[in-house]
Parts: sequence; C-alpha cells; structure tokens
Amino acid sequence: MPIRLTTFCMLATFIWLAACTDDLGQPDGDPLLMNGESAVPGDATFYRQLAYRWAPVHHQDTDVTGSHGLSGKGDYITAIDFDGDWNATNNWRNAASGYPLSGHGYYSVTETGTHWFVVYAFFHPRDWTDNWLLYNWDEHENDLEGMLCIIKKDGSTYGDLQGMITVAHSDFFSYVPAGSPLQANGEDIDGTLSMTTYDGVSRPVTAQEAKGHGLKAWPYYKLNGDGIIYYPSTSMAEVPSSADDRFVRYRLTDIFASGGLWSQRFNTACFDSPASSFRKSVGNGSANPPWRWDDGNDGATYAGELATDPANITDIYFKNLGSFDLNYLYNPYIGIY
Repeated sequence: MPIRLTTFCMLATFIWLAACTDDLGQPDGDPLLMNGESAVPGDATFYRQLAYRWAPVHHQDTDVTGSHGLSGKGDYITAIDFDGDWNATNNWRNAASGYPLSGHGYYSVTETGTHWFVVYAFFHPRDWTDNWLLYNWDEHENDLEGMLCIIKKDGSTYGDLQGMITVAHSDFFSYVPAGSPLQANGEDIDGTLSMTTYDGVSRPVTAQEAKGHGLKAWPYYKLNGDGIIYYPSTSMAEVPSSADDRFVRYRLTDIFASGGLWSQRFNTACFDSPASSFRKSVGNGSANPPWRWDDGNDGATYAGELATDPANITDIYFKNLGSFDLNYLYNPYIGIY
C-alpha cells in the first residue's frame, strides 16, 4: 500500500508539472485546457489561454540607422508602462534612458454565441524616422498597432481561426488562412494568412515594419536584414540581445486586467480623453488605443469598432460566415462612449 501510494503521488506530481509548463518548459501555473473543457463567458483564465493559443509568432523589422532609432531599440515591442508609470509623455525620453525594453503584447477577448474575437496590440515608445528633415513631421511619441483574430466556435476548446484584420497606420488589411470559408464582402481580402507551428500548435505569423510599425500578415511585411522574431508566452517577457535576435519571448498582457490599459483610459497623464489618443510630448501625429483604431477610408465602420464591435466589422468585411451571432455574451468595451 505505501509503495502504491508513493507511486501514485509521484505520477500525480509529474502530471501536474507537465500541465503547468509553458512554451519552453518554464513553470507557468496556468495550463492550457484540454479538449472537452469549457468556460463561461468572461472567464479570464480561459480567455488568457485562448489568447495564448492563437497569439502570433511576430516578426519585427529593425533599423539601426538614425539617432532616433536608438540603434534598433526604437523598434522593440515593450510594455506601455515599461518605465514604471502610465505617463505617456515621458516614453520617448525614457526609451533612451536604460529601461529594459522587454517584450510584451496586449490582448482582449470579446465573445458572441458563435465566435471569439481576440485583439492583439504591440507597443513601441517611438514612431520614428531616420530622415532628419522629417523629425518634426513624420514621427511621434508612442505607437500601438495590432490586429483582430476571428475565431469560430467549432466544438473544440479553442475554436478555428478563420480570419484576421490588421492595423497599419490608418488602414486595415484583411487576411484568411488556407482553407478558411470566409470570402471578401465590403472590403477586399489582401492575402493569405501564413501559419507556423510553435508550442505544438499552428499559429498565425505577423510582421511589423521598422520605424512606423505598420502591421500586416507575414510576408506582406517582413524582416529586411536585421530583425527580431518574438514568440508568445503567458509568463516571460524577454529583452532582445540585439536588434537581430531571432528568438525572444513576449508576455501576453490582458487589456482588461486590474490596473491595466483599459483601467487607465481616464488617466489624463496617459490619454487625452477616455475615447481618444495617447498623450505625447514629441512629434506630429498620435497613437491610438485599440478602442480608437480606425480605417480612414473603409466608409463602413466607426473609429474603434475593430475592438469594441468586432462582430459587426467582421460581418461587414467578410461573407460566407455561416452561423454568425452579432449579440455579445461578453464585451467590456461596450459603453465607452
């Protein structure tokens, strides 16, 4: 009996350790759910794992030229509060002041009866140029661009990724993976969404350009010489070893977390107003939070809809959606205006 009990305990411990391991074997404490498990709408633990399941392998082009690019560090993705505060008007300066620019990616989840919608966003302290003639015109403090993943509930734990809409400055771009049923509707489909395997599952591949940080599906943007490839994690935020580091982990951070980005929307040191852009002390132009992302010429949607009403924008951009529910089971963005 003692031998059997000891064996059982050892086996249980092994199973627990295996379940609580993240992408490269580091204890995470928040294991992926197994097929057959489910979560109620608004379950933050499940949403965290859903966001991790579909989080992209992210290519970030870097440029080491120009004094404003900080030898490539100006293109590192990092936390909005990388310097320990939510003051958006000191980020340009503090990016050059020795603060570690560890990899972070923000996410939010909204849910209808038929779909999950996951927004991902990547922050840079500087939107910059290496052309000194354009310093006052073509750069600004803070930059936040990202994308929307459209995930169909299909009976599996994490559903089926059927489409993506990305943000590149003031334009949106649409992509679908091979085999997706989605077809162009109010907007063209701009290309095929590439997928790659990481941590045992197939994930989308995205890319951001250097300097201005527009975001598209890879390879519609890609690394041009130097660059960083970021891999998702639920726990680790790594600092690139250089501007040419091909394996760096970024930590997923919930936009709706207590004290996080959404709760800062009334912070006037961070935002001009709850529904407006980040404050800045440098440059021309501004950066928007997800609830203000806008395509300047799609003519069919309002600013912020990619995050605040993703079901509606999906219905506008795509057809052949199959069973499609426009009513939300969970959407904390509703009511911002």
